[in-house]
Amino acid sequence: MRVYLIRHGQAEDAAVDAARPLTRQGREDVVRVAGFLSLFERPRPQSIAHSGKTRAVQTAEMVAEAWHVEDVHEMPDLLPDADPAAWARQLATLDADMALVGHLPHLGRLAGLLLCGDAGRGVVQLQAASVACLERGESGWTVLWHLHPRLFYRMD
Repeated sequence: MRVYLIRHGQAEDAAVDAARPLTRQGREDVVRVAGFLSLFERPRPQSIAHSGKTRAVQTAEMVAEAWHVEDVHEMPDLLPDADPAAWARQLATLDADMALVGHLPHLGRLAGLLLCGDAGRGVVQLQAASVACLERGESGWTVLWHLHPRLFYRMD
């Protein structure tokens, strides 16, 4: 079973827009990452869950379009300060691949809990619009790959 941990794209500052939708750059980054993965990795999650916050909904919808996933739904346990143990328990019972679109610190804490048994361990840096693919095997969870949008831009 694979889980795709996806941090929402870059969002507007709350002073600019309280709903914090994605910026132009945020939308571009999500399109690049999701599009790249649709061409090469071919993720096949059965569903995509998001937190319900505007930036996560927008990210989830763009990922769903690129990956051809129809089941996109809100899950409040993906909010920034949600307890990662709730998702760790739920993922332990699932067999179908799933994508979770959320926020920091929650996604980072979930990765630490799944990979090390410690939500406080910073094991994966989830930048805006990045995706970490984790796989559950007989001996637990491992990182298969991690992709972030900075890989698509020239860094001078």
